[in-house]
Amino acid sequence: MILIILGIAIVAALWVAGSFNSLVSLRNRFKNAFAQIDVQLKRRYDLIPNLVEIAKGYMKHERETLEAVIAARNTAYAASKAAAANPADAGAMKGLLGAEAGLAGAMSRLMVVAEQYPDLKANQNMMQLTEEMTSTENKISFARQTYNDSVMTYNTTRESFPTNILAGMFNFAEAQLFQIESTTEREAPKVKFT
Repeated sequence: MILIILGIAIVAALWVAGSFNSLVSLRNRFKNAFAQIDVQLKRRYDLIPNLVEIAKGYMKHERETLEAVIAARNTAYAASKAAAANPADAGAMKGLLGAEAGLAGAMSRLMVVAEQYPDLKANQNMMQLTEEMTSTENKISFARQTYNDSVMTYNTTRESFPTNILAGMFNFAEAQLFQIESTTEREAPKVKFT
């Protein structure tokens, strides 16, 4: 009888250890996936001041638009840092999503205004930067998809019985998807000049 109880205790202990390790692994996987988004967001944030600087020379009467882009970039960059510190923090993720939506809107306005300046569109540096921005936007989309897949796997495991009991005991919080709420915000900024 004692051997049966001991056997059950060992099996239970192994299940707890295995489930705990699985949750840790899945949490680390989605945090790593967010780190990949963060790398691409930082690249975008680094490109934006260069884009604005080139545009400044041509768009002297559009100072408000240029300043709005830089302000939105700075807000998004700060929100990105907060989210990167803890991608599991729902508040930080919501802040990042809001800041990203603001940046997308400001970039869209910049691109609409830039269309009115043919010399700017023909500038070689501007064309190169917009190509890099387009490439970066694509990389962000792929990294976001990987992150959301990792979050979905983590959340599904965390919420499944009986792992949900263990997740609750060890404070494995729900991870937030990186998704944009509004359909108008879902569109990437158009940065292509032709």
